[in-house]
Parts: sequence; structure tokens; C-alpha cells
Amino acid sequence: MRRSNFQDQPVDYAAVGATQAHDLMQYPPEGFVPYEASIRLGSGAERFEAASTSLLTWAVQRGAGLRVDDVQASSDESYGGIRYAEDGSPLEAIHVSTEQRFAADGTPYVTSGTTARLHGRIGSLTVDEQIRVVYLVEETNVVAFAYGTVGGKRVSGEDAFRIERREDDSVWFQVRSFKRPLALRYRILRPLMVRRHKRLATAYLRALSPLWTGPAS
Repeated sequence: MRRSNFQDQPVDYAAVGATQAHDLMQYPPEGFVPYEASIRLGSGAERFEAASTSLLTWAVQRGAGLRVDDVQASSDESYGGIRYAEDGSPLEAIHVSTEQRFAADGTPYVTSGTTARLHGRIGSLTVDEQIRVVYLVEETNVVAFAYGTVGGKRVSGEDAFRIERREDDSVWFQVRSFKRPLALRYRILRPLMVRRHKRLATAYLRALSPLWTGPAS
């Protein structure tokens, strides 16, 4: 078994949990580039439950072509995150469950504070990031979590994934992120940041909906 060299460190940006902010796309944290996309997955409780299980067992990242290694659960309740109101104002802290759960195949569920390494290639894009889960939401019709970068080299920021069952019984999958460029090429050529966002979001959405071909609203 390969020994993990991941150090238990906080994320490397200040706006932890801001992927929940209602006005993220209009007013991202200063210096960060935001992006969001969503797709309808189908409808009904069964589809919602299946998508939620996939989300919480890293199937989105693995389905996008990334490896998820060095996964380490944490009981650090300071990483529960903050719940935001519709107007973007922060509300109460999110309750953190420290109970470890497993999928039918033994895959551990995502928990707040979990650390991991994501690496691999998506097309010509190389991904190699240490990440930490900064919040987890499990409600009757919404399951979501986000992770932030730890010691980022190319980019710094947060990615969020949300499965929602709406009032019309439709099930939607949304990806949101905000990132600050660190690598020289991203700092000089800002459009490359948007391209990186889009390529990753497309791969994530296709992991749960393989026929998806472009952003949906």
C-alpha cells in the first residue's frame, strides 16, 4: 500500500463555502474567476437517491477521469461550512456529522473535513490537487458538498457539487466553482481560467449524464 504524504492543513483561500452564495457569479471573491453549469438528470426519488449516492462516493470525479487517492476522513468540525440565504448573506454553520458511512461496494462516503488527492488528465488538461471537503449538505431534496484546494500550485479555490430534487419532481445536477490563478499562464491569460472551468465542469456533468454536450441553465 502506498503511504500517504498528505498533511492535515487548512484550505489556501479565505472565502470558504462561498460556492453557496446566491450572487457568486455576479460578485465572486476578489481575484477569483467563477463558473457554474447544470443539467437535468431525470426525475423521481429513485433517480435522486442514485445520483446522491454517486456524488457522495466520488463517482463524479472518477467518472470524469480523475483518480481519487489518499482519502482521509476527519472529525474536525471546523470544516462544516456556512449556510447562505437566498440574498447571499451568511446564516448558521452547517451541522457536521462525524459518522462514517459506506456504499454497498464498501466505498466510504464523503464527510466534512475529508482530505484527498485528485489527479489525472481530462483531455489536454492536467489535474493534480490536494483538496479538503469544506462543507456537506444532506437534506430531504438536496445533497451537496464542496472541496477547496490545499497548497494549490496551478489554481486556488473551491468546487461544489449539488444534486437537487425540485418541486416538479425533476432531478438536477449543478457544478459551481471559483478559482484564483496561480500558475503564470493562467495569470497572464485569464480566458484560460474560464476554459479550465468549462472543461472540468463538462467532465463532471458527463460523469452522471454521459449524453450531456454543453452547459444548461
